[in-house]
Amino acid sequence: MSFTIVNQAPARLNRSEQAVPGSNTKFLQKAATGDADVVFLDLEDAVAPSEKPQARKNIVAALNEYDWSGKTVSLRINGLDTPYMYRDLIEVLEGAPGKLDLIMIPKVGTAADVYAVDVLVTQIEDTMGVDKRVGFELIIESALGMANIDAIAAASPRNESLHFGVADYAASTKARTTGIGGPNADYGVLTDTLADGTRAYHWGDMWHYAMARMVVAARANGLRPVDGPFGDIKDAEGYKAQARRAAVLGCEGKWAIHPSQTALANEIFTPDEKEVAFAQAILDAMEQAKAEGKGAVTLEGRLIDIASIKQAQVLVDKARQIRGA
Repeated sequence: MSFTIVNQAPARLNRSEQAVPGSNTKFLQKAATGDADVVFLDLEDAVAPSEKPQARKNIVAALNEYDWSGKTVSLRINGLDTPYMYRDLIEVLEGAPGKLDLIMIPKVGTAADVYAVDVLVTQIEDTMGVDKRVGFELIIESALGMANIDAIAAASPRNESLHFGVADYAASTKARTTGIGGPNADYGVLTDTLADGTRAYHWGDMWHYAMARMVVAARANGLRPVDGPFGDIKDAEGYKAQARRAAVLGCEGKWAIHPSQTALANEIFTPDEKEVAFAQAILDAMEQAKAEGKGAVTLEGRLIDIASIKQAQVLVDKARQIRGA
């Protein structure tokens, strides 16, 4: 380990993060009793400009009237480049003091964006006498944000998670796609001629760099990396494939922009029982090795050592966290 110790954000369960438009009172009520680990009440993209004032009122009422226990509740505010952001914070934080766990800041481009929100939120909390300090979720969805991602991740002690906003990121980088997440048939490689005279075409993941970069920045600052939306709500298998690759890269969860995606995210980001059992076997084997003065042993034909303990502990801790939720 480095001598520099990374402080970890609160260990919230974040397998599924459901988007709920603040303009729809029916959806707000359903979200309170749904299965998502995290619910973000949306005032941004899902709410038309003319509906934003009423959406704020709807969210304040939902926070005060519904039972959100067992869930982490977040508020996605409008961007700092809009005339809506400051009223989002003032009306909701003052109307439902202490009821929010997180604030989701969209389209973060620089560390100063986070600082600006932090100043206003701190003033509101101090004025309202709220002891519970709200955390921040930050969406990286532009070339500017990706270029400044390390500074953004370290911009505030309130920071808890980084999210990849694939659609706006694609627009920002002028990527040739109209999909929201998922693969693209044009992003691939053609093999050399094979023995039978044919050439194979292999699709690639056009979002791999951005996702991996986000995970590294998040983990280096003790934050939770979370994969963003998958637009084809009818393609459950496609959603699960994207979620699996995000999990392998190190993400803690994925957005659910439709209620049907919540169960899929919970399924994929819950470690398989066999994986957890093997991870526990690694820990047990290494404990025995330690008692015998050994630094490495074999388990089911695999070499395991001190590094294996860290890998196994991640799975065991996650399974324990889910059981305790």
